[in-house]
Amino acid sequence: MTQASPSSSSPAVLTPKDLLGLLDAAGELAILDVRPHGVYARGHLLLSASAPYWNLELEIDRLAPRRDAQLVLVDDGDGLAGRAARKLAALGYTRVALLEGGIAGWQAAGQQLFSGTNVLSKAFGEVLEHELGTPSIDAADLKQRLRRGDKLVVVDSRTPEEFANFSIPGAYSLPGAELVYRIGEVAPDPDTLVVVNCAGRTRSIVGAQTLINAGIPNEVVSLRDGTMAWLLNGDTLDHGKIRPAPAPSARTLAEARARAERVASRASVDRLDDAGLQRLLSQPGRTVYRFDVRDRQEYLAGHLPGWRWAPGGQLVQATDEYAATRGAHIVLADWDGVRALTTAAWLAQLGAFQVHVYPVALRPGAALETGEEPVRVLRAHVEDAPAVAPTELARWLEEGDTAVFDIENSVAYTRRHIAGARFVGAHALEKTLAALPAATRVVLTSADGLLAHSVARELQSEGRAVHALRGGNRAWFDAGLETGAGREGIETGEEDTWYGPYVYRDLAERDAKFRAYLDWEIGLVAQLEREPRVGINLKGSLRAEPRQSGASAS
Repeated sequence: MTQASPSSSSPAVLTPKDLLGLLDAAGELAILDVRPHGVYARGHLLLSASAPYWNLELEIDRLAPRRDAQLVLVDDGDGLAGRAARKLAALGYTRVALLEGGIAGWQAAGQQLFSGTNVLSKAFGEVLEHELGTPSIDAADLKQRLRRGDKLVVVDSRTPEEFANFSIPGAYSLPGAELVYRIGEVAPDPDTLVVVNCAGRTRSIVGAQTLINAGIPNEVVSLRDGTMAWLLNGDTLDHGKIRPAPAPSARTLAEARARAERVASRASVDRLDDAGLQRLLSQPGRTVYRFDVRDRQEYLAGHLPGWRWAPGGQLVQATDEYAATRGAHIVLADWDGVRALTTAAWLAQLGAFQVHVYPVALRPGAALETGEEPVRVLRAHVEDAPAVAPTELARWLEEGDTAVFDIENSVAYTRRHIAGARFVGAHALEKTLAALPAATRVVLTSADGLLAHSVARELQSEGRAVHALRGGNRAWFDAGLETGAGREGIETGEEDTWYGPYVYRDLAERDAKFRAYLDWEIGLVAQLEREPRVGINLKGSLRAEPRQSGASAS
């Protein structure tokens, strides 16, 4: 291992054996893959988080907020990790190392790669079903029961935004952390079968097991393979529906609290009072993530200063997108005594973190913040980036000799983009710009303009004349200016982001992607068995009692 002091200009270089030693040791560690997200999804270290180079100023403060935590950067052995290390040093990070040989070096050392996204969280769902026998129902059986008018309710454990995109007819939107909190309102009769679905497998399984662990009196099953199976079965989905489950009454809330307490107790979830939280925050050398797990509107209406929003179901489903530092402390809060406890119980069983709950008693006069959490770090680095307003850009496009590059997400570009814009992932932008005529005015855009501003500033510092669209695509759309749609204009393939199975419009291709995805997810259990450092522990979960409804344990 090449050593480097915190003040050295050269980061340490770790061999795969060195990194395995860090994974085995106590202490905090964040493994960050700085390649484009779509490339990361093709194959990466299981315990790494995606942190693309060009997004670092946007993402690093929330992924790894402590400046002296140990970071290890992974690339394709092409020098990108070295560039990222220099950027992180400029942002104040003092313990940054590189993985020798990148991805190829890891494989050459006999270590395996994992494809896909949020892999550990998805594998966790498969382990639940494999170890606990979480019962399930197939799509054809569910369709028959619905037609027959059986006493059942379908609850969708995805986010409200995903539910609005597509949902099973008649289902309720009941995101993961809301399940125990609200289930008493949609299934008050214990004879009602509760079917939990998602788009694939994980959140169906975890959602069903959440209710089983909570001990609700109803029979609970997951929809095997989710809405993928529903569509493969030849059925159709609703689009644009909004059907949230009602907030709990005083009686159902009391029941939910009692159930959440039992779930958290079995998982040995720690509780913090004000003094305990302050002691934790004041300890040097510790990363502490603080998450408010209520729904978005509740968070926006008022949250504790310095607390980030992370809906509980997504925090379990996509933990690596919220907290990259293994060994860190995670503190969860709500105001109801249900959602933080049930979320914490899952995180405690997932491993990798020390998990606590901070039970908030909202008192008159409590200091709260409203609105979105600000993006820190980035603001100080992009305010000086040259920008152009949407109306001015529209004029430039009419005049000609102007190139607009959307650089953030090609899937979003396909749905809607600025008329005349091309899509080039930020990772390929430098090469594209080098091929343009010198007189071309270049404007970068992204979803809200933040990524475009960050990239424009860095390119400007390298002597390239580029502008960012002020407010990004959102400002252009809000101004009612001309838009386009479709994949024409995408110049960098699928490297920038992960293309989920639902992205594909050709039905035969989509169905083939569905089947491949389901096979991949089921296969994660066997692949995970070859990873000794994961730390999953199901001590807080229960095996479902056998029922006579016809639903089966997968």
